[in-house]
Amino acid sequence: MEQQTSVNNYNGSLQKAVGSGFTATSTTADVIKGIDLTGKIAIVTGGYAGIGLETVKTFAEAGAKVVVPARDVNKAAKNLEGIQNVTIEKMDLMDPASIDAFAEKFLETNSTLDILVNNAGIMWVPLQRDARGYESQLATNHLGHFQLTARLWPALKKADGSRVVAVSSFGHQMAPFNFEDPNFEHREYETLSGYGQSKTANNLFAVELDRRGKADGVRAFSLHPGSVNGTDLGRVAPMDLFQKMGTHDAEGNIFPDVAKKLKTIPQGAATTVWCATSPQLNNVGGLYCENAEVAELDLGSIDHNYNDPLTLRGVKPYSLDAENAKRLWTLSEELTGVTFMAD
Repeated sequence: MEQQTSVNNYNGSLQKAVGSGFTATSTTADVIKGIDLTGKIAIVTGGYAGIGLETVKTFAEAGAKVVVPARDVNKAAKNLEGIQNVTIEKMDLMDPASIDAFAEKFLETNSTLDILVNNAGIMWVPLQRDARGYESQLATNHLGHFQLTARLWPALKKADGSRVVAVSSFGHQMAPFNFEDPNFEHREYETLSGYGQSKTANNLFAVELDRRGKADGVRAFSLHPGSVNGTDLGRVAPMDLFQKMGTHDAEGNIFPDVAKKLKTIPQGAATTVWCATSPQLNNVGGLYCENAEVAELDLGSIDHNYNDPLTLRGVKPYSLDAENAKRLWTLSEELTGVTFMAD
């Protein structure tokens, strides 16, 4: 794999399985086995619920010190109670000033940052805007994390071998990135399109971040955790969306045969942990992963059925496209007012 260190994943050129040995049923315990994170420092956004919480537990149990930036500090304190080596700090991804304050406080510790997991996200919400007028799914899922990564860049570089992991989704297949109107100012708001383009942005950001960062020892990955039971990600999503997908009945109950096919939270967090820690990924980056393996490039040959979550796989070429990745980087700098790493 050494020869791949000078290659990027533009247009999915490296989207090939590495033979990880893991599957959709592999858990965090499986992928962390034999890996010691003693002395490492990790930051996990949204690390106090669902797969983020499981990611934090796994890192901490493997010896890492974990910082969890939280919009709801009280909820975070309750959910993280009893877990060793965890620190909670205030931060809201929709509030640029709070992102800067969090990063500044971390940098003042003079710590290296070995792992940054951009895990927090919102899904299928009604139209909401931040103070700048940016649509909330784009602001939270991508722009906030772009700014956070930029502000933490000195600590990521200092680690001399760090990883940035973006928790994306199969939902990127719902929409490419709309460069003409990313904030729905001139088109009707569709929450699925808003979510889809924010997840496409996660993939494009990982591709470009890895290309720019590898010279400083920073590698980036994006991933689909799978369809996971027991998270609160879709808590405000309209039930009719799930019903249209055929996963829920008229009363709003998930069909038992669908529920049986969903991942557990330890299975859902496995790909995050694998991307953040696996030695199998030491010399590559910019990859989109799923089921603790590098995902297949979806060129239209994969049949997707929402009744069968295992068929919700593959990565769309537009979310790894070279021109899209460069264009999104430039747009993200303009929208956030944050510049880091010249081309």
